[in-house]
Amino acid sequence: MTTTGEELVTARGGPWWWDRRRGAVLDVGLAVVSAVECGLEGVPFAREAGIPVPVGVVFGLLAGSVLLVRRKWPIAVVLVGVAVTPAAMGFLLGLVGLYSLAASEVPRRIIGLLAGMQLVGVLVVMFVRMRQDLAKEDVDVGDWLVPFASITTALGMTAPPLLLGLYVGARRRLMESLRERADSLERELQLLAERAEERAEWARGEERTRIAREMHDVVAHRVSLMVVHAAALQAVARKDPEKAVRNAALVGDMGRQALTELREMLGVLRSGGDGERRRERASVPLAAVGVAAAAAASRAVDEGEGPCLSEIEELVGQSAAAGMVVDLSVVGEARSCAREVESTAYRVVQEALTNVHKHAAGAKTYVRLAYRASEIAMQVENEPPPEAASSAGLPSGGNGLVGMKERVSALGGVFVSGPTDAGGFRVSAVIPAS
Repeated sequence: MTTTGEELVTARGGPWWWDRRRGAVLDVGLAVVSAVECGLEGVPFAREAGIPVPVGVVFGLLAGSVLLVRRKWPIAVVLVGVAVTPAAMGFLLGLVGLYSLAASEVPRRIIGLLAGMQLVGVLVVMFVRMRQDLAKEDVDVGDWLVPFASITTALGMTAPPLLLGLYVGARRRLMESLRERADSLERELQLLAERAEERAEWARGEERTRIAREMHDVVAHRVSLMVVHAAALQAVARKDPEKAVRNAALVGDMGRQALTELREMLGVLRSGGDGERRRERASVPLAAVGVAAAAAASRAVDEGEGPCLSEIEELVGQSAAAGMVVDLSVVGEARSCAREVESTAYRVVQEALTNVHKHAAGAKTYVRLAYRASEIAMQVENEPPPEAASSAGLPSGGNGLVGMKERVSALGGVFVSGPTDAGGFRVSAVIPAS
């Protein structure tokens, strides 16, 4: 990556007002050359002005050394060049000074004014000196030669440095603008990368929550029923061997069902993880994480053989076989809905029944399912458990109600749960059918 912005500024290390050391070396060299030139030109100037030669040389040295500050005070350099023009000195001073002024950040009107002053000064001095030299040598030339030569010389000493300085200044400003834009783009890219990282982390968290919810729904209900049947099996093993055999068969069937559902879920996750892992090797990791999360979330419902509402009677029958008194009522004409809707409705009823097994063993339970025009409503309500009922000792992680609410809310539905006035507990949900 190229060095831009603040890194470029910190990389510069010139003394005083110079950005780089080579700039300071260049200005010192130009100032020395200009001082030598003006010092040599100060000798004829002192003789013509009638002043001591050392004074003229010192004057020339001081005037020429002004180029040392051409980057910091370009206006002062041009003014000194215009001032020493009548003394016929400062050829390099005038050229470099005008170039530095045009390349600086000075307003254009000031640049034009000072350039015009230098043009007029060179024009007048050249015109007067050429007329004097021709008069001294008694050379007869046309009247057009002196003005033409004066104008040509003035333009030659003014236009090239002015145009070159304007070009260099514009190019420098363009480069600074591009550098600032590069800095801005780099900051934006960094911000986008941070946001992508946040979105990927959020997607990973959502997927972990989804997997935990699915595992909870699959395992908790089956295992809860297995524990209840195991407790009943232990109670009737000696008194009623036939019932014990039936309970043992139910426990085996539920265990196999739980294992089957777990295998299906883990198979979907493993296949999705392998595909996304291969994609991660061939593409950007952050993008692959987002794709993996979305793909795994959708396949967990679409590819997995998720439950549907037609299995509600079987679900209620399993709870009834475990000793629960369950009353199922279905209102409206049964119809097929989206897989996610049916799966969510099934899981809500399943988790509600599991909670009854855990917290209200022996309580009579009412399961109501209603098919409406544009939504599906379900309600699971249990009466207070009998005082003589024995608890199966099932552990509770406190995630069941939270998981149900998350499922329903994700589909735009409404979920309500809480105790009833009679001392029982009610779970209600309404899910849009489309």
